[in-house]
Order: sequence, then structure tokens, then C-alpha cells
Amino acid sequence: MPELDVYLVGGAVRDQLLNRAVKDHDYLVVGASVDKMLSLGFNQVGKDFPVFLHPKTKQEYALARTERKQGQGYTGFSCYAEPDVTIEQDLLRRDLTVNAMAMTSEGKIIDPYHGQQDLENRVLRHVSDAFIEDPLRVLRVARFAARYHRYGFTIASETLALMTKISESGELLTLSAERVWQEMQRTLAEDTDSENELEQASPEIFFQILHQCQALKALWPELDALWNVPNPAQWHPEICSGVHTMMVLQQAVLLTKNHDNKTAIRFAALCHDLGKGLTASEHWPSHRGHEKAGLPLVEKIAKQLKVPTHYKQLALKVCEHHLHCHKAFQLKPSTILKIFDQLDVWRKPQEFEDFLIACKSDFLGRLGFEDRPYPQEQFLKEAMLAACQVNAKTFVEQGLTGIAIKEAMAKARLNAIERVKKEVQID
Repeated sequence: MPELDVYLVGGAVRDQLLNRAVKDHDYLVVGASVDKMLSLGFNQVGKDFPVFLHPKTKQEYALARTERKQGQGYTGFSCYAEPDVTIEQDLLRRDLTVNAMAMTSEGKIIDPYHGQQDLENRVLRHVSDAFIEDPLRVLRVARFAARYHRYGFTIASETLALMTKISESGELLTLSAERVWQEMQRTLAEDTDSENELEQASPEIFFQILHQCQALKALWPELDALWNVPNPAQWHPEICSGVHTMMVLQQAVLLTKNHDNKTAIRFAALCHDLGKGLTASEHWPSHRGHEKAGLPLVEKIAKQLKVPTHYKQLALKVCEHHLHCHKAFQLKPSTILKIFDQLDVWRKPQEFEDFLIACKSDFLGRLGFEDRPYPQEQFLKEAMLAACQVNAKTFVEQGLTGIAIKEAMAKARLNAIERVKKEVQID
């Protein structure tokens, strides 16, 4: 619209300069008022500040604005959005220099805070000291660090220092559970369109950064507690339980690219060893009983962050039974059947396959174990499929009723598991 001074801003400019696919286009309007936008047919949708939908394209257009801190948290801001606000003033309120660029309709870049230079140097740097006013930025910057890790981006030391200052101030606790989980979920869900393994998504960087700047200690202390908790070197050459959990998450990402339930599997990978943080130091590096010890911690974080129920259910199953999965060939068929009952494979076979992927991620997520075979996955999958073929109808036709059907089905399922176990060749 020629009547408006419009700029493409934020992530769209950043990703275009990085030659990444641009998914969302956000536009900034300078020198206009709310009445002017409404007169041109725009539909106002922003509650806290003036954001409008274009009458034809339905894309978002925001009036240039400044913000002033008035209270705690990421909502404690007053906003000024009048025609005298300049493009430079609007860009100054943004979080990172790489997000504080604008582009005219002719393709000219407006870059008052040297975002292009930081893009070239692969640095995530705050625009101004006002960065510290919004605690949500700690999570956002960690998410950007994870997303752009594959391109070699790191966080500027002075920005990381501000993130640490925010974390230690207690302001992170003003964030709603929904916003914290939204940032975590977006990070866990991230994939890349590239087939190049060097360009895989790196959600573990998000949690490593949060640990480094003390944010994880505030938001998820049970996960943060795993750092510096040792494991037996024989089974965990990486030693540290926190490092191991990040390696497990890496493997989960590799195993679940484009998987329908990838985010739940990756969340389960994060939760599988939470119980190790409760082991008394005199028992280190052993962690006997850590599986069951971790269950209340999974319940706690799921409730605290309002995690979806099916995420929590999968995480609980992986937490409790991942060692059983690793020891599948040593288990009696009756024990396997009992585990199948506990995992409810009869009604939720797909969730069992997700469980196996998470357990495989745990096995491979160890230094030097990344390329080892994991035949337990195929064995348990075949045992489950064989046991699931047992049908109650068969026993009804034989004249059985009630408890007799249940007992006959259990016996038939046990026989099916025994047959599969005899057929399996263990290398």
C-alpha cells in the first residue's frame, strides 16, 4: 500500500540473509496511527500493542513502537505506538542484533545495530542493556542458539552474562508455565529440511545453555541436578549424567526426524535418568533403583510445566523400564509379558514403538556407543507383535468364559514370546 511506510522485519530478514526458508513474514509500519490503519481496511488483533491483519493477505502488520519496563516478568511493559516512533527506535527494543534488522520493499537493509556483521561472524548478541528487562529472552536466545548451532552460531559472552544475571535475579519464576513449556516444546520439535547430518537440529544446545547460565536450575532443577553426577566409566565413558542425557537427546533427534510423535520421544529422553540426581554421593557411580526414583520427578515437571498427558505417560514408561529394554535378552518370557501388560501394548502398540526408540536413544547416547547395534529393539517389537496376535475370540469359540479366557490369553501370549525368543539370534 503506497500510503504506508512498510518494512519487513525480524526473523524474515535474518533468515533471508542466511539463505534459509522464510516461513513467517512480519511487517512494521512507521508513521501511521491506529485510525489510519483501520481506515485502510486493516483488522486490529493486538491486545497489548497495535497489530493488524492485512485486508487481503491476512499477514501481520505492527505499528512501530517503544516499550518501557513497568513491572515484573515478560508482560510488565508499557508500549508507545504513535506516528513519531522511528524505525531505529522500534528495532532498538528487540532482543538480538540479528533480529533487529528491517528491509524496504526495494530490498534495502536497515541495520542500525550491526546485525549483518553479527550474522557474518555467527554471533548472537543483545541489542541493548534493555535485554535484561524481559526474562523470556533467556529462553528465546537459548532456542536461537540451538536452532542456529548447525550454522556455527554462538552466544556473545556479554549476552550470556546478562542471561545469567536474569536467571540469578529470580525473574524467570515470573514466567508462566505455558510460556516456558512453549519454548521447550518448540525447541524439542525442531527439525531441519536438510539430509546432511551435520545440519541436524540441536535441541541439546538449548538445555546446555540454560544449564550454563543457571536458568535450568531455576526452571527444571531435577534435570539441572544431573550435571556432575557420575556414572560407571565402563558403561558411560562420558561419565557425567547431564552430558549423557544431552547425548541421549541428540540420538533421539537423529532417530525421530519427521516422526509423528518426535517431541514426546525427545521429552522422554530428557526424563529417563532424572532419578540419578537423587542418588546419595556415597553410592556414586552406582544408581541402583534410579528408574523408580525418577517417576515422581517426571510427574512433578509434567504438572509444573503443564506437559501434555501423552508426553508424560511415555516419559514415565521410559523412566521406569529403560533398563528392562536394554536387558531384554536376559529377561524371562514371563517378565517380558508382565512388562507388556504394564506398558499396555495391547491397546497402545504405537506408543510401545515410541518407547523402544527412546530406549534405543539411551543405549546409543554414550561416548563410543553411537554406532553400536541395538537388537533389543527388533526382538521386543517382534515379541510384541506375536503376542498381540492372540485373540480372545479364539477362546470364546472354545467355550471359555470370564477368568478362563484371561488365563488362556496370558498363556498363549507367553508361548508366543517364547517362540520369538527361541528364533532370535543374538550376535
